Amino acid sequence: MTIHLSETQQKIVQHGNGALLVIAGPGTGKTRVLTERVRRLLTEDQGHFRILALTFTNKAANEMKERLREFPNINQRAFIGTLHSFCLEVLANRGKAVGIEGRPNILESNQDRKQILLQAVMDDPELKYELKNAGEPKQQNKLLTNWFEIIEKAKRNLQFPEMLTNPIERKVYEAYNEVLRTSNAVDFDDLLLLTYQLFTERPKIADFYRRLYRYICIDEAQDLNEVQYKVLLALCGIEYRNVMMVGDPKQAIFGWNGANPQYLDNFEEDFKAQKIEMLENFRSSQTVVNAAKSLDSKYQAEGKLPIIGELKFIGGENEKDEAILVLDYIKNLIDKGHPDVENPITWGSCALIGRTRYVLSSVENELINRGYPYYKEISPQDESESDLLKDFDLCMRIIANPRSHLHIGKLINRWNIDEQFASYKNFNNGLEILQSISKKISDEKQKAVLKAVEVMNWTGQSFDFIKAMNSLKEFANTLENSEEERALIIKDTEVWRNHWNIFLRSKPGGNPSLSSFLNHIALGTTQPANHEGISLLTIGKAKGLEFDVVIVMGMTEGTFPDYRAKNDAALEDEKHNIFVAVTRSKRILGFSYPKVKMMPWKEEKRQQQSRYLTILKSV
Repeated sequence: MTIHLSETQQKIVQHGNGALLVIAGPGTGKTRVLTERVRRLLTEDQGHFRILALTFTNKAANEMKERLREFPNINQRAFIGTLHSFCLEVLANRGKAVGIEGRPNILESNQDRKQILLQAVMDDPELKYELKNAGEPKQQNKLLTNWFEIIEKAKRNLQFPEMLTNPIERKVYEAYNEVLRTSNAVDFDDLLLLTYQLFTERPKIADFYRRLYRYICIDEAQDLNEVQYKVLLALCGIEYRNVMMVGDPKQAIFGWNGANPQYLDNFEEDFKAQKIEMLENFRSSQTVVNAAKSLDSKYQAEGKLPIIGELKFIGGENEKDEAILVLDYIKNLIDKGHPDVENPITWGSCALIGRTRYVLSSVENELINRGYPYYKEISPQDESESDLLKDFDLCMRIIANPRSHLHIGKLINRWNIDEQFASYKNFNNGLEILQSISKKISDEKQKAVLKAVEVMNWTGQSFDFIKAMNSLKEFANTLENSEEERALIIKDTEVWRNHWNIFLRSKPGGNPSLSSFLNHIALGTTQPANHEGISLLTIGKAKGLEFDVVIVMGMTEGTFPDYRAKNDAALEDEKHNIFVAVTRSKRILGFSYPKVKMMPWKEEKRQQQSRYLTILKSV
């Protein structure tokens, strides 16, 4: 199939060796350009080499893989994924030099990481004394949280324990890392920190990856933070310059995470990069383009789509009324269509965007009341709703990592087994641990979980995940006295089946490992690309997505812009946020607000319309 490209797009696709910086605004076709450049390099350039394509989201990675599906061996020719996913692969294959044995297990939840920290502190007499000496439990918890944040900040500043000047904080950091390594685990910050350490302390390893990947392409580069940029610098070294960065400073919204579009300028200078700007918007209606221009006078995009679109403003008496009016409007569009939307409007082609997730709570309740389909993204570790699947998840983690006293402790606590982790530390593998636990239980649901583990037939080299899901579903069908629980279990098994199928598609050939499967879930790479129902999204979750119909809700002062945005830099971040929200729409764009809001202390408060509405109403 011939892909039509504009002159600017063609210039980027045909770029050969050397660094290239592409400034690409919304709707300019950057995903197409990135994909077509990868396709051209794989097709035309001779030699046995790979391409490293780093995306900001798993959705973008999956979209690129789908567009390149004509290459049967795409996973052998290119690594397409997030920087965190790439770092995990590096550590799994070359991490021994920084204390990583084999494929590490990722601790994705803050709750689990804080539990590891508490364990580290309680295992050290000096640190235990410091914690107990803090006073009441509330003060102890505050100190523990403070230590947790110190470790988090240190890792994000590329600081190792020996770099901390406070001896107690240094010891806490060391103890936390020691428990992680003993458990063969890493946290998300470790993925970047340890890869940076590996590349800088073992330059031959960085050189190996430079030779492995002839070209590097980086998407959404405006959201790079210092650690991520330094990992890339360490990977590239002094001479490697076949790097293409694509980004848009106007869409930088992750300042809270240290992200800064300044790294686009740094890249241009550090790599002596050629710069190309993409200014033609091929996606959005004229109304959407004009709305974006009204919010940012520097946005000089040229709308190439000869479609007017629609701009809608909805004011509700309160948040419930706002939700009712918004859903009435969208339901009418779905029922009757719109002349500026070529295809039928469906729930899946619409999105409701809020500055925070709390803005969307009233409309979610209304969606539930009406029985309309909707989707909202949640953290992978919070996904299972049934106790049965939560317990099975713990069992899988124990099999994948029998050194994880965190997960062993969780399971024996959930199952009320009166033993400590020490009772299980001398077993050879996770199956032996679970077999020992099985002798101490009598509950039918717990037995069902262990039966699922048994039929999974894990050998260390292979396992049958679908058999385990079938076993759990069969057990659910025996629960005649609890329709709700039965429904939850069946729904959970379907979610896990989807994770498994997506994982298999990303890992063709060979026997997939259980730890690799669990890490893919932790990294979010097994989230389904398409969802039925209207999407409820915060700005961060909406980034990179597009919909026929977008309604931005809760447009009041204090909510959008956020009440905490006091200085110029914070207000600039808010302007980026509204810009991103607006440019998610392809055709119809709406804004809604409540005239009165019920505060948490049950007091009604009149709301002032957002300053952005004043600007947008002039479009």
